[in-house]
Amino acid sequence: YTSILRVDKSRLEAYYGKEVVVADRNMVESEAEQIYEPAREGNVAMLVVGDPVCATTHTDMMIRAKEFGVKVELIHNASAMGAAGCCGLQLYNFGQTVSIPFFDDNWRPTSFYPKIKYNRGGGMHTLCLLDIKVKEPDFEAMKRGRTVFLPPRYMSVNTAAEQLIEAEEKHGEGAYSPKETLCVGLARLGQPDQCIIAGTLEELTTQEFGEPLHCLIICGETHDLEMEMMKEFLVERSKYKLDVQTS
Repeated sequence: YTSILRVDKSRLEAYYGKEVVVADRNMVESEAEQIYEPAREGNVAMLVVGDPVCATTHTDMMIRAKEFGVKVELIHNASAMGAAGCCGLQLYNFGQTVSIPFFDDNWRPTSFYPKIKYNRGGGMHTLCLLDIKVKEPDFEAMKRGRTVFLPPRYMSVNTAAEQLIEAEEKHGEGAYSPKETLCVGLARLGQPDQCIIAGTLEELTTQEFGEPLHCLIICGETHDLEMEMMKEFLVERSKYKLDVQTS
């Protein structure tokens, strides 16, 4: 529910020789005991797309399982938190990671804005994880007594860039410049068709990134090695300006 399973369930079952239950957000967050309680009597594996400890829900589940008397073994996995470095930005130069939620007519939260400002104030890059809406209830259908879920929605780099521009216009504290701050849009990291495009927020609103999942990085101070790696991803004639010019 925090990513996309890019392999069919039947292939997993054939590979492992066991039944695989697809755990949605409700099961993991509200019915986690269905996962860890049977582990008192046998082995239960929860397979995660990404690294398990990158989500607080999984940390909470491990704590509850241990309290229930279940032995927990953790096996790490690849994650966007590390794979984002493939664009050339050094991971040790990143600050707090933020989440960008979908805006709607009644809810346009910008709690990510001060964190980005804090990161950039220290010269650090910011990894922005983009919203995923899966198995969201259709409230109009619920009013008619039917349980219906809306189609999945995955935020694009384009939408994230537009919302970040709106957040800067709202706060006006200069956390970043939509016209000048260098940013990087990334899509389908680790897949053969992964896409990386670098440019300003205004430039990224019009780029084509393709299918989900997407994430976005707002750059802080960059050095020569980072820029050398990133130059192949730059939008042609990009108008970005570096916070600290490379020598």
